[in-house]
Amino acid sequence: MASEAEYSEFEEKVKRTVYLDNLSPQITESIVNKSVSQFRIVKNVQFIPNYLEKNIPLSHKPKQADAVVSEISHKPFMVGGMPRPVRAHEAKPEMFEDRPAKPGREIQFLWVDKKDPDFEVANRLKQLAKDHALEVDIVLNQQVKVEEKLAERQQLALKVNHEKFEMINGVITDGTAKRLANRYHIRVADHW
Repeated sequence: MASEAEYSEFEEKVKRTVYLDNLSPQITESIVNKSVSQFRIVKNVQFIPNYLEKNIPLSHKPKQADAVVSEISHKPFMVGGMPRPVRAHEAKPEMFEDRPAKPGREIQFLWVDKKDPDFEVANRLKQLAKDHALEVDIVLNQQVKVEEKLAERQQLALKVNHEKFEMINGVITDGTAKRLANRYHIRVADHW
């Protein structure tokens, strides 16, 4: 059982924690660290075992955590130079595996007999948990496919923009732009 001081320390940890969801399953700790550090200093990144959402970056102060949530809500979250559809939330105590028991609260366990009316309820909950695990697996596979398609589209857009830039740069450096401007009597900047 946790003491009042331990639980109070845990509550402070929750206040300075930001919860990110809608991240790709391929995201690593270093990528999250670099991406979140564009808003505030990151103390550490911890991946939590919630099978649909991904991780929790910890800040130094509660106000910094609030600022990160606000920033990510209003600005694009950049990962590797590309904006990602990430959502940020304030963390809740239930998200932590190492959550201490609340002082003064006691949990009791007992085995349920097959004749007990709650036995059927427990079996239904057990089956529901298995169904949920299967659904989570399907959703994660779908999310990986969507992420791969998004990465392909972003890579193609980057390649096309780079080719356009190279073409414009080539036209300017070889003098073609200046010759065309003279031909059509258009005034252009002198630095070409």
